[in-house]
Amino acid sequence: MMPLSMAKPGEPVIIRKITGRDEIRQHLAELGFIVGGEVMVVSELGGNLILQVKDSRVALDRTMANRIMI
Repeated sequence: MMPLSMAKPGEPVIIRKITGRDEIRQHLAELGFIVGGEVMVVSELGGNLILQVKDSRVALDRTMANRIMI
């Protein structure tokens, strides 16, 4: 496993684990980041990631992306 922040842009990956406090995991789940779900890095801008989750695009900073293991 590796953090989502290390995924290559344009490559779909499967979420294996989400770490952090319950509030953080709940917030990420509300954004569509669930274990077993597919996510793709669209681009990286200044350390922040633009991610394709289901039919939406979501921006996460690197610290949040590091909590999502793929």
